[in-house]
Amino acid sequence: MTISTLEQAPDVLVIGGGNAALCAALMAAEAGASVLLLEAAPREWRGGNSGHTRNLRCMHDAPQDVLVEAYPEEEYWQDLLKVTGGITNEKLARLVIRASSTCRDWMRKHGVHFQPPLSGALHVARTNAFFMGGGKALVNAYYRSAEKLGVKIRYNAPVDKLDIQDGRFIAAYVKGERISAKTCVLAAGGFESNLDWLREAWGQNEHGEWPADNFLIRGTQYNQGVLLKHLLEHGADRIGDPTQAHMVAIDARAPLYDGGICTRIDCVSLGVVVNRQGERFYDEGEDFWPKRYAIWGRLVAQQPGQIGYSIIDAKAVGRFMPPVFPGVQADTLPELAAKLGLPVDTFMRTLDDYNRACRVGTFDHTRLDDCHTDGVNPAKTHWARPIDTGPFYGYALRPGITFTYLGLKTDETAAVRFNDVPSDNLFVAGEMMSGNVLGKGYTAGVGMSIGTAFGRIAGTQAALAALSVKEASHANA
Repeated sequence: MTISTLEQAPDVLVIGGGNAALCAALMAAEAGASVLLLEAAPREWRGGNSGHTRNLRCMHDAPQDVLVEAYPEEEYWQDLLKVTGGITNEKLARLVIRASSTCRDWMRKHGVHFQPPLSGALHVARTNAFFMGGGKALVNAYYRSAEKLGVKIRYNAPVDKLDIQDGRFIAAYVKGERISAKTCVLAAGGFESNLDWLREAWGQNEHGEWPADNFLIRGTQYNQGVLLKHLLEHGADRIGDPTQAHMVAIDARAPLYDGGICTRIDCVSLGVVVNRQGERFYDEGEDFWPKRYAIWGRLVAQQPGQIGYSIIDAKAVGRFMPPVFPGVQADTLPELAAKLGLPVDTFMRTLDDYNRACRVGTFDHTRLDDCHTDGVNPAKTHWARPIDTGPFYGYALRPGITFTYLGLKTDETAAVRFNDVPSDNLFVAGEMMSGNVLGKGYTAGVGMSIGTAFGRIAGTQAALAALSVKEASHANA
């Protein structure tokens, strides 16, 4: 074991390298604390899942630069309440919502630029502020700003374990090296990249399958959940269901890790989705896609073989953000079923039943229109039009996990809690505590809202705690 090579232990140690960690490091440095940030990934892969993000969901009571109209607190809260099914801490959720209305000037000060949404970014011009250059540009801007503020950054520095005594942080260990600090912020992500843990959490289904064996990870391979497991094993208060996650139906041809946004299939609400038996299993038109896209990964995970197929016709083309890979194309529906390897007879019965059930009113994919089905189960509530105009397209879908919701219970101070007692020098932000706000479900951009709000709180609280220790030691000297 070696002692940290730093001449002096930092005031604040930040573990993690994504948005929440960087917000914490920046706030702590601005407060006058010395900061060391440990990023498990090499420099070229820094930033975790934040590099794949695009936008931040923002409350606003009137138009603001790139944001049109208004998106008041109560509407934001109702959107969150709906997608989580009420499994959320209202106090912390409203804290996040309010913080989202005031953080962008601070973000700009650290080099983040915003732009209006590109054509095809469905229905979010009013609710979400998009980062110019995407999440990678945001991450790079924050790292540049952190370096200017004197934050020390170490890459390839995965933390193996923590020394915690009576609910207080003492030191962290990186490959046997002991690194002490007055306070610590945990922002090291969920466990979504840990395939063994996912397998254990999801177990076997009624078909004898291990669903997690067919999951793809949309983001970084470095979020192994090592510290999360370590903290839970050492008595930190937990929150969340290990099977709940931001889980999207993505292109089955996506890579195991880091496929990112371009592997998402956004045409689900404009057609139908069938399983490998050729049968529909959920309402594709339940609500706007940004409020429903993150339930479809879980829906597909619950199907045999953890696979589904999004089916559209020529009428849907041009109304959604095209994925990176072209779909399977055919001139007829039976031909499409055959190309996808689906049972043609069942597939055609499903499509015929759906087409007959469509009650087409005034189609408008930009609002909750009156095109619906009647007499078919499951119903399609909006945007229901017959799939009858060739060419036809099919996209195979797999569950794509963005981040998991099992995490550490916290409060408005971002403190880690042990037996419901908040630590006075250990704080948490980002995916590691997202389950306090997201019990299930998702709505576009809220992950960045949570990470930004709690990253800033954690950094501020860690700096205050560290500097009070400094002042006390000077007074006693």
